[in-house]
Amino acid sequence: MKINLSRIILWAFLLAVAFLILFPVVMAFLGSFKTNAEVTAGGTIFPAEWQFSNYLYAWKEANFARYSWNSLFVSAVTTAATLVIVSMAAYAVDRLSFPGKKLFVGIQAATMFVTIGAVVLRPQFELMIDLKLHTSLWGVILILISAHASVFFILLSYMKSVPRDLDEAAMIDGASFLRTYRSVILPLLAPGLGVAGLFTFRYAWNEFILPQVFTMNSPHLQTLTVGLAALRYGSSAAAQTHIMMAGACLSILPLLAAYLIANKSFMQVTAGSIKG
Repeated sequence: MKINLSRIILWAFLLAVAFLILFPVVMAFLGSFKTNAEVTAGGTIFPAEWQFSNYLYAWKEANFARYSWNSLFVSAVTTAATLVIVSMAAYAVDRLSFPGKKLFVGIQAATMFVTIGAVVLRPQFELMIDLKLHTSLWGVILILISAHASVFFILLSYMKSVPRDLDEAAMIDGASFLRTYRSVILPLLAPGLGVAGLFTFRYAWNEFILPQVFTMNSPHLQTLTVGLAALRYGSSAAAQTHIMMAGACLSILPLLAAYLIANKSFMQVTAGSIKG
């Protein structure tokens, strides 16, 4: 029997990568059932006694019901608005010729590689003050929607695979540019929209700095990431690593649900890219 050395090396590499990715997740999951002393001391993989109460405590202390709703609201609205705006932009850039087109695409590309991080927080916050949105989650949503460059290029590349003949046929039948976009292009973009939506939802759900800044004076508007950070220390000012792990495991559940919903679209896009 001939041994395929290249395949063995490939599988060894993939298994090593999977181990490195999954090991911290598994350790965090197991740590969420330990006592704080066990987590701090280390040296054990499985908890001596499974502390299911950690999850109940995390749910109560982090006000999960309220903060989860805030995170879901921000993530869902950001995802829906981003997909509408970016899909329209990708359609216009791919199908139309207009002044400044190359400049627009260049600026989008630059925002993916050049970032100044927290430096822009102050002007963003001042802008939201001028718009009277600094005391609501809409300010956070508007800023998150503007950070869509990577999603734009995902949909732009997928848009290029849609034949232009379909546009011409629709327009010959009397459809307008917007009607063609809505009735012809959007259904064909469904797999790309699923993948782009998954990435956008994950980004919005995991965002921490913006919600923290905008909700400093409005604790009831805090998102789940901000609420989880408050679990770090208990009433005695002692670090509660085990509670934070339990809260982090709970916060992963909506992302897993989003992935399961978008999994079919993700696999379709992946299969298409491999085939091409």
